[in-house]
Amino acid sequence: MTLFSKEKRVKQELNILIADRNPHVRKFLKRELMAEGYPVHLAENSRQVIDWVYHHEADVLLILDPDLPDANETALLRKLRNRIPFLQVIIHTFLSSYDPGEFETGIFVEKGGSSIERLKQVVSDLLSQNSGKHTDKGVQ
Repeated sequence: MTLFSKEKRVKQELNILIADRNPHVRKFLKRELMAEGYPVHLAENSRQVIDWVYHHEADVLLILDPDLPDANETALLRKLRNRIPFLQVIIHTFLSSYDPGEFETGIFVEKGGSSIERLKQVVSDLLSQNSGKHTDKGVQ
C-alpha cells in the first residue's frame, strides 16, 4: 500500500461538518475541501450540528463558526464535548469577536483573505495525526 492510497482512504473515512451561518462561506469551504478529497457536510444552525454529530460520532471533524443564529457558543461546544469528548473541532471565526479563552478546546483559524489555505493545512495536519488510528483492514 502506498502512502497516497492510505491518505486517500483516511480522507474518505473522515467526515467534515462545516457549520457557519453564512451560506456562501459554507459552500465555499465545502468546494475547497471537497477538491482536497474530503467528504463534506453542511449545517446552518446548532440544531443541525447536534443532530449530525450525534448520528455520525466516529471520525468527525467539525469546522465551526460559533456565531450560529440559534446557539450559545460555549454551551454548544460543551454539549458536544460532554457527549463526544474526542470530537475534533476547528473554530473558524474572526478572532477579534471572541476571546480564545472562551473555548476549552479547539484549534483556532481566523477568517480572512487567505484563511482557506491555513484551514486546509490544519485539516491536513489533523488527518496525519489521526492516520495511525485507522486500521489497514482489506488494504494491500
